[in-house]
Amino acid sequence: MTDTLITTPFGFDSTAAEVIAGIDLSGKRAIVTGGSSGIGVETARALAGAGAEVTLAVRDTGAGERVASDIDGEVHIGRLDLSDQASVRAFTAAWDGPLHILINNAGVMALPVLQRSPEGWELQFATNHMGHFALALGLHDALAAAGGARIVALSSVGHLRGPIDFDDLHFERREYDPMLAYGQSKTANVLFAVEAQRRWAADGITANAVHPGAIIDSNLSRHLDPTVLETLRSSGTYRYKTLQQGAATSVLVATWPPLDGDGGHYFEDGNEAPVVPAPITSMGGTGVASYAIDPVDAERLWEVSKSLIGTA
Repeated sequence: MTDTLITTPFGFDSTAAEVIAGIDLSGKRAIVTGGSSGIGVETARALAGAGAEVTLAVRDTGAGERVASDIDGEVHIGRLDLSDQASVRAFTAAWDGPLHILINNAGVMALPVLQRSPEGWELQFATNHMGHFALALGLHDALAAAGGARIVALSSVGHLRGPIDFDDLHFERREYDPMLAYGQSKTANVLFAVEAQRRWAADGITANAVHPGAIIDSNLSRHLDPTVLETLRSSGTYRYKTLQQGAATSVLVATWPPLDGDGGHYFEDGNEAPVVPAPITSMGGTGVASYAIDPVDAERLWEVSKSLIGTA
């Protein structure tokens, strides 16, 4: 990390179409996980509109086909369940050729009760971090072959809830808390980008993390109590974005030319975020926690994650 934050001409109100205007992605190939709903759709639409060949990596291929039919450009569908390592392995094994853009967009938030993946991992950590971690590892050679590839890891302001609990990643001893589990998984997304940048920069791969913002219409909040959700929307805790605005920071970080080779950062509202005190227990907040960009924790999480995959 540098002392000077990266700034761009874009901000809170910018849309995906605005940040990608004038950029030609002809000949580029992109994967968007969770591309069949929410900001994933608008992310894919922007990339395809700029000429990229886009693959929607989705659990529900029927929903993916419907989305693809509504997007102008070359859009493909691939089945991917990030909560299941076998599905991740099948997806990466089927991929052929270079990959220029990987947007780790899919996610699950605030599962009300503790659930586990087939490997026995807490489901939010399994889906949001482990699935995407294994996906990136499996696609490393394709990314390296592209020359100048970019990875965008979607994190969240929720990472401010807390750091990684390396002693109890999967809530086997501590009491399960839906938002604490979500926050841990989102911290993991930032740490992944930090360490991927360190390890893979020499391979021509750039990795950054983003917070897309609070979105008005997103499936991510489907597990929240409707009363709580309505209270949040009316409280003024968040400024909400449209889907097009929510996709903007992902698309910016994936395509903005001045970011070539510049990674290991956390962006929100189109700009690199400052470090802020954390953890916090309240809703809302901006900025990135120091523990989320800590290089020691980033390396530790990488090694722990590799070990988990090895024993899955």
